Amino acid sequence: MSAERTTKEILEEKLAGGERVPLYNPEALKVIEKELEEWKNKTVREKDRKNWEITPHTILGSGIPRRLTYTPLDIANIDYMKDIGLPGGEPFTRGIHANMYRGRTFTMRPLPGAGTTEEMNRKWKFLIEQGATGLSVALDLPTVQMFDSDEPEAKGHVAVVGVPLCCVDDWEVAFKDIPIDKISYSIVTHFPRNTAILLPMYLVMAERRGIPWDKLTGSVQNDIVMENLVRGAIEYIPPEDCFRVQCDNIEFIRKEVPQWNYITLNGYNLREYGTTGITEMAVAMANGISIVEEMMSRGYDSDWVGERIAFFWAFANDFFEEVAKNRAARRLWYKIMKYRFGAKNPRSMWLRTHVQTSGASLTREEPINNIIRAAYHAMASILTGTQSLHVSCFDEAFSVPSEKTLLPSVRTQQLIEQETQVTQVVDPLAGSFFVEWITNEMERKVLDELDEIEKMGGIAKAIASGRLHHKIAEHIERENRAIESGEISVVGRNVYKSEEPEPQIEVSAYQPEVYEQRKAMLQKVRDTRDNEKASSCLRALVDACKRGKNVTYFTLECARANVTEGEMRKAFTEAFGTWKPPFML
Repeated sequence: MSAERTTKEILEEKLAGGERVPLYNPEALKVIEKELEEWKNKTVREKDRKNWEITPHTILGSGIPRRLTYTPLDIANIDYMKDIGLPGGEPFTRGIHANMYRGRTFTMRPLPGAGTTEEMNRKWKFLIEQGATGLSVALDLPTVQMFDSDEPEAKGHVAVVGVPLCCVDDWEVAFKDIPIDKISYSIVTHFPRNTAILLPMYLVMAERRGIPWDKLTGSVQNDIVMENLVRGAIEYIPPEDCFRVQCDNIEFIRKEVPQWNYITLNGYNLREYGTTGITEMAVAMANGISIVEEMMSRGYDSDWVGERIAFFWAFANDFFEEVAKNRAARRLWYKIMKYRFGAKNPRSMWLRTHVQTSGASLTREEPINNIIRAAYHAMASILTGTQSLHVSCFDEAFSVPSEKTLLPSVRTQQLIEQETQVTQVVDPLAGSFFVEWITNEMERKVLDELDEIEKMGGIAKAIASGRLHHKIAEHIERENRAIESGEISVVGRNVYKSEEPEPQIEVSAYQPEVYEQRKAMLQKVRDTRDNEKASSCLRALVDACKRGKNVTYFTLECARANVTEGEMRKAFTEAFGTWKPPFML
């Protein structure tokens, strides 16, 4: 973070004093003001006048107060071209493409559930046959935490919540006969270290198949927030080192895999862990700002960096807040890139989004209701112009999705696209007095929280201080109390409870034989590879970490030598040491 001024201060200076063209006629506003006051006094009930503004309480909601109704008076100072604009044009409030879904519909990117590499290969092929236009690589817990399947810590968890992918041979089995140069993959790597380890394995798999890297499209998460703030783990590396690995990955991917989105600033998991939509956006943007600053310090311009930044949002129950969130985020990110970093290329000012409907909003009580919840979340995201969407399956309150719930998830997206016709008009809720007001309010609140993070010294220092951990803990405690007291209504749990028997839910279970199979497979890999070369590559990786070299080029050589994920994790820990998150009470 710049030591001189925060983003809020920079934007206030750059945007002050410019000529504005108010959308509404001052004389008309005077008439509306008079009529509104008369209507409130004569028509609106006294009870409603006293409660003119109420605060909604929802799971993961921001608690922004709402008035009974909205008029042009609530957005009297709005300048249409500066604040709203046209689709595909600055300030991108209405979307990043002029024709939006008429040009290309949102990518339908379902999560495939859990299983072995062979099972995952079959599930991906099934989803492609059913019309999925993008796929996700969901990892099992040991792979997420960078442990090999045969390590003691992995026992009981292998192939339970995702797929184990510990070496290039695993990737070859999982992706057998799948045209990876024809379909985009979101590799849910979560962490910078995991990205540095697993993406090179994917690239080496492509290399073995003779597929040039410039033909590959997809994304990784690669997010310090995921590694050092959101997860619970046995070991961490210091935030400053984690941030450095994040930026090494960005530099490598931007140069070597030009069509790949090198980071997905992950608001989703942060929010699902326990925050509001405002904090979700503020933290993601703080990370994005720190990234652009770091990459510019390495000699790259803001346009080079900005073209491939993507964001990942959770869409939850407060429908209009979610609609406003994406609109506000696009406008604020545009301002950040243009006015703080001097970007010139419009593409580098775009805020590209993948949305997943909220898993934390789903319930074990009456789980079929979760189909309805997820459909509303999905509708909100489509109305606000997301680029990519995953609809959570109705059984995700219990476990990772079972095969029988995958199809309704895909069909929800297809029904909205094909049958409702909401994709025919770009940003169809634009111009609503309420939608424009809450869009403004969301942007203002996000900028205020972003300002707080930058005054802590930027994303890495904010994480290291423990203040963000404390903010999450406070939100979780507050929300749990509100659900228990009934202040937050959850249908089927604390209101409208049913006595009907619940449907049987298929839960992903641990298979001990898979653990034994994985142990044998990994032992074979270590027995048949060139172990002298593998050891040499690992030593070079440790040295690169210590000497400030770009580590991703060295993990690539490790992948080529069939070094496993767990072996590379140990190399990172040897080089950087460990860190314990500070928990503030």
